[in-house]
Amino acid sequence: MKEMLTQAMALARSLGADFADVRLKDIRIEGLRMEAGVLVAATTTRSCGYGVRVYAGGAMGFAAGSELDKLEDTVRAAFDIARASLSLMNAPAVLDEKTAAQAEYQTPVQVDPFAVPFTEKLALLELCHHCMHGVWEGHAFAAPVRFKTMGNLEARSDEVFFADTDGSYIVQKFVQNTGNIAATCISDADAQTRKYINVVRGGWEAITAMDLPQIAHKLAQEAAVIIEAEDCPSGEFDVILTPRQMFLQIHESVGHPTELDRVLGSEAAFAGRSFISTDDYPGGFKYGSELVNIVADAHCPGGLGTFAYDDEGVPAQNVPLITKGQFVGFQTSRAFSRPVGINSGGAGLSDGWRNLPIVRMTNINMLPGDQTMDELIAGIEYGFIFDENKSWSIDDLRINFQFACEIAHEIKDGKRTGRVFKNPIYSGKTTEFWASCDGVGNADTWELVGVPNCGKGQPMQMMRVSHGSSPSRFRNVKVGVQDVR
Repeated sequence: MKEMLTQAMALARSLGADFADVRLKDIRIEGLRMEAGVLVAATTTRSCGYGVRVYAGGAMGFAAGSELDKLEDTVRAAFDIARASLSLMNAPAVLDEKTAAQAEYQTPVQVDPFAVPFTEKLALLELCHHCMHGVWEGHAFAAPVRFKTMGNLEARSDEVFFADTDGSYIVQKFVQNTGNIAATCISDADAQTRKYINVVRGGWEAITAMDLPQIAHKLAQEAAVIIEAEDCPSGEFDVILTPRQMFLQIHESVGHPTELDRVLGSEAAFAGRSFISTDDYPGGFKYGSELVNIVADAHCPGGLGTFAYDDEGVPAQNVPLITKGQFVGFQTSRAFSRPVGINSGGAGLSDGWRNLPIVRMTNINMLPGDQTMDELIAGIEYGFIFDENKSWSIDDLRINFQFACEIAHEIKDGKRTGRVFKNPIYSGKTTEFWASCDGVGNADTWELVGVPNCGKGQPMQMMRVSHGSSPSRFRNVKVGVQDVR
């Protein structure tokens, strides 16, 4: 493989390329899905191919293929596209400098998930199904209720080979596992679901650590309660978001707006831009309260955005985005860093082998604070704990947002009352919301949540990212769909 990719890069040089790189990716996925205790899907897929990027005269060309014996033809095609693009070029494309690397990296794995017997995986999903039904059989419902269960397990491996004309040759292998279960109660008037999904880089031990049967039991209990619960009150309340909701709050209102390609406008036609301006850097502006500290950390153990090198051969980094509430940094790649005078933060990533690297999140994590969950709750006279996202909406500048969650736990006089509500919805403006954060859970409460389906780009690229956070408290949050201001 090294000889083949190195020869391809030598060909690019001989054609007249100023720079070229190639990414070969071999992706394998195995999954099974159970619904209502019945296996409905068992799949194995494999995708292998390469993408070649060539820069010549200030223009870039890209081509991809899946036949290894045609790699050199693909290099020539990418070079021809770059040359043809010169006639339409508004300004030369410039990559920032990097050091050539020779390296190997592999996700730490204790148990190969592809070696775990199918019967063992199936038995785990069957146990989750029986745990949920066991709860419902012992619950006294006020009216007839029907039930649905779902369980899904998926293992994925990505073997990635990278070479460039600078002399880099990098081999990386990533392994991730998905655990996904859901409990749904359906009455004549309503349907309510409690779900759990997490995706972790690691072996089968990552699934074992989730303790899915125990989670299934809890989800079924809560689904049984919220199907008969009242809707969450509307008004302005103090709210604690669990990490199962914080992950999406971080993703949509911090992760995407700090991507430099959005700020510069390359996403404007499809997924929107950002309220942040290049004038905000360096120096930044007030993004949130002093308790808000958020980083793009490609070193985080278990994270889907964890690697040794990105798809441009740039080393993994930990890039501060917000420090003590102050905006301090962008997520960027080699192609987008020059306009603001910085170097790539190692965020040039591609979905599979058919697509170009674009600016993508790594692990966007909020650093823990110093409070226990009990202390966060004790600081609320009346409010709620919101858990697990149900739906979301945010405008194309990432300013105004609205999120719906699955369940709200009532807090009164600094304690949980045990009462829950269904259909909680909250909304706000990004910087105002983060400015209202006055409590962050400690390291013992911090949790990493994987997101397997972040879409961006044209053509669409679906990427996998992770977000770590602790439960966090926000003051005077607008709850419900009724305007109370």
